[in-house]
Amino acid sequence: MLKKEEIINLLQTDDEPALLKRADEVRHQYVGDEVHLRGLIEFSNICRNNCLYCGIRKANKNAHRYRMSEEELIDTARKASDMGFKTIVMQSGEDMYYNTLRMCHIIESIKKFDVAITLSIGERSYDDYKAFKNAGADRYLMRIETTDKDLYHKLNPNMSWDKRHECLLMIKELGYELGSGIMVGLPEQSLESIAGDLLYLQKIGIDMAGIGPFIPHQDTPLKNEQGGTLSLALRTMAVMRILMKDINIPATTAMESLHPKGRIMALQAGANVVMPNVTEGEYRKFYELYPGKICVNEQPLQCRTCIGIKIQSIGRKIGLGYGGHNGKLPIMPQENRYKPL
Repeated sequence: MLKKEEIINLLQTDDEPALLKRADEVRHQYVGDEVHLRGLIEFSNICRNNCLYCGIRKANKNAHRYRMSEEELIDTARKASDMGFKTIVMQSGEDMYYNTLRMCHIIESIKKFDVAITLSIGERSYDDYKAFKNAGADRYLMRIETTDKDLYHKLNPNMSWDKRHECLLMIKELGYELGSGIMVGLPEQSLESIAGDLLYLQKIGIDMAGIGPFIPHQDTPLKNEQGGTLSLALRTMAVMRILMKDINIPATTAMESLHPKGRIMALQAGANVVMPNVTEGEYRKFYELYPGKICVNEQPLQCRTCIGIKIQSIGRKIGLGYGGHNGKLPIMPQENRYKPL
């Protein structure tokens, strides 16, 4: 187990290629050469929160808001399943229009396509998380962003770090595969803080974790900040792989927004998951968490084909299963799982 000082030393290493190579070797040894694809559906960019770094923050009046209907969302998931995706990731802002009943109906409907379901819809109640799990959701993704509470509260006004932490613990307790992650390159963030973040993720026992470089958005209060670098994001991800050897780690699209080969570089530095966007039409460009988002003018099949070619070009293969942590299988579909709480 790495200690905090050791993590800091790795994050500031002068030999980055050696660090990334070491992480790639750990990845190969513990999770193999398969790359697991998750079909990402960004189904609403309406959000009740005002995070200073986020392009879909509530106060951004320039954002073009949208919300998929239940039927549209289910049909998008069906098409993704037809393309061969074995996991569907449903992501949105914290849009409370999608209440417990609506979400459970959506989950139960999509579960019939024989896929694992990941939710990324933010902070909810214990009863909500339990209902979603009973309806068939397998995984839940919610980034902690930073464990520096002062920085968290400065960047996320009217939100509580302790509440977010409690949500992660509830999700874990209910038996979900737990996904979280952090943002690197934030204003006032130190390497010591990032090291603490990684140790936190290890301590709570996550199954998946992502690293997102901070990219300033022109319609946010942080528009004039410098932003994070791909180098720091890759080093942080590499240390994460060395620290948590067998978890799932995505090569995030934000990395490719910083460099044309960003996701491939991430796959060669410890990552083993890619989330191609299967959202259709103009919704892609309207879900703008950060500027310069890739593939906004492409169709889902194009994205699926393109990333498949890239994965094979580095000698890796696309996983054919559900891609759970330690081989976990998704909850099998059952009729009428949801019961009002």
